[in-house]
Amino acid sequence: MIGFSAGAYLVANMSNTEERTYTPADEADRQSPRPDFAIIAYTARLWDRGKGKNNLELAPWAKISAKAPPTLLIHAMNDPMDNIRHAMAYALALNDAGVPVDMRLYAKGGHAFGMRPTADPVTTEWRDHVNQWLHDIGVL
Repeated sequence: MIGFSAGAYLVANMSNTEERTYTPADEADRQSPRPDFAIIAYTARLWDRGKGKNNLELAPWAKISAKAPPTLLIHAMNDPMDNIRHAMAYALALNDAGVPVDMRLYAKGGHAFGMRPTADPVTTEWRDHVNQWLHDIGVL
């Protein structure tokens, strides 16, 4: 599962979901809702901003499961929308729970670099890093 920005928050949430919150309707609903891997790019809503910039604590609503899948976080340090601390707090919490986590941080790239090419290395490198990471964890 891969998510960008608000979608990245949803991937983080799904990765740590223990069970469904509704009655299964068919066989598909009997499968685990947790993805086999998570790729999270420029996420938000995970860091507790209320405690100041010197903390790296998760927001109170961000729950971590030791059963979360291997996770790759991608973020640019100069993202004007989502502070790098969201990704850092999440990575540290996953690591503390024993979940395999990797990070690819870039000095420049801003927010929403996605698939469009720019002069920043992130736009040409992140896809290669994802490919290599998927090989490393045995998905590809």
